[in-house]
Amino acid sequence: MNTNSQNPAVGKAFEAAVAKWFEHEYHSSFVSNYPLGIGQPPKLHRFDIVNIDLSIVIECKCYTWTETGNVSSAKMGFVNEAVFYLSFLTNAETYIVMKKAQHPKRNETLAEYYYRTNKHLLGYTKVLEYDLLSNVMRHCG
Repeated sequence: MNTNSQNPAVGKAFEAAVAKWFEHEYHSSFVSNYPLGIGQPPKLHRFDIVNIDLSIVIECKCYTWTETGNVSSAKMGFVNEAVFYLSFLTNAETYIVMKKAQHPKRNETLAEYYYRTNKHLLGYTKVLEYDLLSNVMRHCG
């Protein structure tokens, strides 16, 4: 189990693995923590991963179920916030990439749960689930 002090490093490592997967899959270079203008008038917001021609924008979430198999509503709120920011980027493919997270009490992964309960909010943003151990990316929904 990770302590809170380890969470930023775990999140950054997850982002780096996701960026590497996208670079290999799309044959493009990606940068981290890239600012893009959103809203009217535009205000800069830093997105987790953006490719060099700004056509793909990714927000990463390295969340897990709670120890008892419940969902952290605060964490799901942060995913919804990321979807909201991505919704302003109408000229780019947008993705939420969630770490594959399973729990013995659940018949679905956390990404599947998020997609099932929030697909009405997604618009054109796709939800992907990344398995760090097998280096497999999969679409939810």
